[in-house]
Amino acid sequence: MQGSQFDFCSAMRGLCLDICERHAAFGHVRMSEVAVTYAQTRSPVEWGMQAKLTPLRFEGGRRTMTRRGRKWTVERVFQHGQELLYLLTFYLPRYQNLSFEEKLITVFHELYHISPRFDGDIRRFGGSCYMHTGSQKKYDELMKQFAMEYLKMGVSEELLRFLRLSFGELTRTCGTVVGVKVNVPRLIPMDEAA
Repeated sequence: MQGSQFDFCSAMRGLCLDICERHAAFGHVRMSEVAVTYAQTRSPVEWGMQAKLTPLRFEGGRRTMTRRGRKWTVERVFQHGQELLYLLTFYLPRYQNLSFEEKLITVFHELYHISPRFDGDIRRFGGSCYMHTGSQKKYDELMKQFAMEYLKMGVSEELLRFLRLSFGELTRTCGTVVGVKVNVPRLIPMDEAA
């Protein structure tokens, strides 16, 4: 990890690939169709959004939806010629300043939002809180269980090392933190999409 730069997104992609290859609950995720990105937090406060998953399709994987009588689509995103279905974004330095356990659970939390059909939509649960099974606390307890199971699978410390450092420690040890930034795709009215 010594050097003048640390590619956060590359390190996070490597971790996500390993999670999806090892843990059965994430075997449906094709990381080649997920962009791992970062965004800089505007405020130095420690509370707030740590990470987010942005689906690039609508419910059921549809490319279009109708709202108030108008048909919409999502701006398409490509990486290395591959159309992407999801953006996985981490907010730095806030995310990196969490504890090791919180960082790992956050990765599982966001990856689990990916639909089991891997169709560009999110995983949907019944009830009004369709994103977190009706209880974000129970959802996060499940993510902690998944994270602990993963750690017992003989994971390489090299994959985890960057998660053990705060943002300040990471920059002191590795230099400038770099990565991929992607603007959130726009909703486009279909009459303008052509």
